[in-house]
Amino acid sequence: MRAAAPAIGLLLIFAISASAQDQPEVDCQKAETQMDLNICADQEYQAADTELNKVYRKAVDAMQKTDKELGDLDAAYVGAVDALKKAQRSWIGYRDGQCELAGFEARGGSMEPMLVSGCLADLTRKRTAELKELLEAQGN
Repeated sequence: MRAAAPAIGLLLIFAISASAQDQPEVDCQKAETQMDLNICADQEYQAADTELNKVYRKAVDAMQKTDKELGDLDAAYVGAVDALKKAQRSWIGYRDGQCELAGFEARGGSMEPMLVSGCLADLTRKRTAELKELLEAQGN
């Protein structure tokens, strides 16, 4: 039963997130119920994730340009895209684990989805800022 608890908790989070998409619009400036707070936290994460994906695509394009420029000098220098993808995959694993851990503050309770979504939004915004710094350093 203990082994199933984390899986059940994640299923609960996903079910609440999925049902949040079916919920009527919530005024997040006036959210009071836990369900509304959970919905708003998920919306905040979804917005942060959309921005991250946009910036990540720009970063991939920039790294492709870098690979082409460096490859023209020496093929041994190519690898910026692969390094970016490796970093992103590692970051996703970190983010997911860290945010699952953040949910343990209210494990099994109605606040857990809000805590997880809030963590996801926070770490996603931080990663977006890192990628923007990378783009700026590349002159983009």
